[in-house]
Parts: sequence; C-alpha cells; structure tokens
Amino acid sequence: MARKSTTEQKNASVAEFVKAVHDGQIDVVEHTHRVLEECKIVNKEYCYFNVIAEESAIAQAKLIAKNKKGILAGLPMSIKDSICVKGIESTAGSAILKGYVPPFDATCVERLRKAGAIILGKTSQDEFGFGGFSTNVGVGFTIPKNPFDKLRSCGGSSGGAAGLAQKLTVPHVALGESTGGSIVNPASFCGVVGLCPTYGRVSRYGLIDYGSSLDKVGPIGKTVADVAVTLKVLAGFDEKESTTATVAVDDYSKFVGKDVKSLNVGIVKEGFGEGTDPAVERSVWAAIKRLESAGVNCKEISLKIPIEYGIPTYYIIAPSEASTNLAKLCGLRYGAEEKIEGDFNSYFSQVRARHFGKEAKRRILLGTFTRMAGYRDAYYVKATKVRRLIIDDYKKVFKKFDALISPTVAILPPRFDEIAKLTPAQSYMIDALTVGPNLAGLPHLNMPVGASRGLPIGAMLTADHFNEGKLLQLGAALE
Repeated sequence: MARKSTTEQKNASVAEFVKAVHDGQIDVVEHTHRVLEECKIVNKEYCYFNVIAEESAIAQAKLIAKNKKGILAGLPMSIKDSICVKGIESTAGSAILKGYVPPFDATCVERLRKAGAIILGKTSQDEFGFGGFSTNVGVGFTIPKNPFDKLRSCGGSSGGAAGLAQKLTVPHVALGESTGGSIVNPASFCGVVGLCPTYGRVSRYGLIDYGSSLDKVGPIGKTVADVAVTLKVLAGFDEKESTTATVAVDDYSKFVGKDVKSLNVGIVKEGFGEGTDPAVERSVWAAIKRLESAGVNCKEISLKIPIEYGIPTYYIIAPSEASTNLAKLCGLRYGAEEKIEGDFNSYFSQVRARHFGKEAKRRILLGTFTRMAGYRDAYYVKATKVRRLIIDDYKKVFKKFDALISPTVAILPPRFDEIAKLTPAQSYMIDALTVGPNLAGLPHLNMPVGASRGLPIGAMLTADHFNEGKLLQLGAALE
C-alpha cells in the first residue's frame, strides 16, 4: 500500500490523518520521529516547549504501530505544563516545581493515550496560569513567541500550546487549560481554534490547580473538526474527580457542518466601541454578517454585569483560590528544596521567595489578603455573590439565544516592549471579555475570523452549559 507523502500529511485533518494510520498508509514511528525533529527546530526559535518528551513519544509510537485502533491513533499531541503526565517533568511553568515528575497521568492524558494519541511534551505557559500574555513565566523559563511575529505575545496562559498548534505543519492538537480565558485568548493571538468546555465537562484530576472552581481543560487545534473529535475523547464523568458532570457526552463531530439556519445569536454590544481595535471590530462584524448569510438570526444584546464586574470579581475569587492551592508548595513534598535551617516558617519563606515569580507572589498575597479575617466578607464573600449575578445574567440571555458572539480579545497581539509598560491592573484587562464565561462555567470557542497587519483576529462564541455542540456548529459555519 502506498505511503502518504509528507505534503499530504501536512494538509490532512485529524480525521484524515487517523484514517491513514488505520489503513497502514502512515508509518507511525517514522512520522513521530519527523514530528519530534520539527518540534526541536520550532522550539529553538519560538520556545513553545518546557519539555520535549522524545524518548517516551517514540516508545508510545512503537506501541501504537502494533495496535492502530484508537480514534486518535498516532496523532501527535502536546500538553500544557500544568497538566500532569506520567514520567515527564510537570511544573506548571514554575521553578518551585522543578524536578517534579508525576507518577501518574491526569485523567485527560490517560484518555488521550487510550485513544492512541502520542504525547510530544509539555508546553510553556504563564506560571500557574497567572497571565494573559505568557510573559509571566517562572524563574528560569523562557517566554514563548507569537508564530506571526516573534516580537509579540502569543497570548496566555496557554501560549505555548496555541503557538505550537499554529506552527506545526502536521496534524496536531494541543491541550490547554483555562481559568479566566487561557484557552481562547492565546488561540485568538495565534489564529487557531480553541475550545474551553463547560466547567465539569472534562475531568480536572491531575491538573495542577490555579482556581479550583474555575479551572477547565480543553483542546486547541487548526480546525473545528479537529477540536470536536478531541473533545469527544476528553469529555465525560470521572469517578476520581468530584466536580465532573454526569451529563451524557455528545458526538461532537456530528455538529460540524450541521445547518445553522434559525439559530439565534446575541451580539454582545459591550465588546465593541471604546477600547476595541477598529480592525478587530471590522473582522468580528464581518463574521457576524457571514453567520447571517448562513441563516443565523443575530441581534445586539447587553451583558453589562459580566463585562463591567467580571474583572474585579475574577481577580478576587481566582487569587483567593490560588493562594490556598499553592500553600502546599513549601519545599518539603515535591519540587524545589533548600537546605533546612532555622524554623519551618523561615524555611518555607526562603523556598517560596526564591522560586515563585513576581506575578505568582502578587496573586498569592492578593488572595491571602481577601481571605483574611476582617476582609473576607468585604471582598471574597461579596465577589461570590456578584458571581451569582453574572451567572443569572447569562441564564436570562440564553432563554432567548443559542449563543453569544463578541471579540475574543479587544486588541491585536501586543509587542513585548508594550506589555512591559503595563501596570498589573492594565495587564489584567486583557481578560475583560473572557472572564465572564469562565466565572459562569460556560463553554466558549475562539474562531479565527480575520487578520490585520499580518496578525490574527478571533471572535468568541459562548453558549449555555453543556452546549458545546452549538458552538462547534456555529464555528464550522464561520470556517
């Protein structure tokens, strides 16, 4: 049987690639060697990996070559560094976890392996997910670069994942994680499709926590179809993780290409106007017109509470949870260690001061303050009440609309020298349009819808809980 050429593999979708593997047209081991070589070349220039797992990837490929039955058989996949992979250093981009090699796979990784995916390595990110530009990398880590302009950000915090999803020339899907926008934001900056599923749709078991009530794992790929088939593998209840939902898993691939006539989409008017780059506005409005041409009913609506109160609510709740989750990183059980001198408090302070980055320290301090006696009711408890109002606001809108559309990010990917001039509060505003769906636990999808000055622009589609299928249906119509 004739082998598939490298050119044919480059142009293939995930489904086409896997079919070729099943049919014996692709030598999985040979292909994996070639992909790893490409990863090394790309990584030297763009810094998308914290670890390239060459040895384990080849070992996986040899096993898959003997049993090609999985629905992702032979597919190269990368995993964000905050997701545990057995036998591969997993640090969440932080020096405080340097040397930590998990003895187990996260549930999402375990499911990918069972489906036949090959794990290439761990992608770079903002430390613990603390950022929207992937510039807040941990001590000793390297900042990933935008695939369209190396002087610009590839977004965050799943920057390495989205950059690699764009830059690799062969079929590939990256696994990202979102707390406040960390899947769709970098997907927008890198011109790829990024799906953040409903909270509880994909197991968090094996995820290195940022905010436990916010964290979500999701796929990033070149096409809607590639993301859909990956989500089908990832989704579903996990007895090891109490927040996973028992809601039935759809066959997400069936939504790709499905007629969108008569679907109702709300245009979030707060996503346009002051603060939004005119080029972003033009591209997203052009996408809206394309949906209307396909038979979608689009109408402007207001989402004042999520947009106006999303950032302050998120930046109270998320750091509060982060300060609790990161308390266990103290230099005793795993990761960075120092010579124990003095009492335990001074030892813990020494380890954490040396190995946490600047932004990680800022968020730990902010979260600790908002949980302190005397401040908890004024800040944390009040923020949880506003979060309830945000959820209610979305729920009202979804009584009338199947999905919402807005820009994913209001600006084009900024240069690193521009980011360096921002205050922390200014840099947090990059999440203005993405924190709402994350606080509400709603599924949302970035779709590339245009470009300006050679830089990609994304539109964000948001749907009600467990309606990922509608997002994929609308996203495919935009493709």
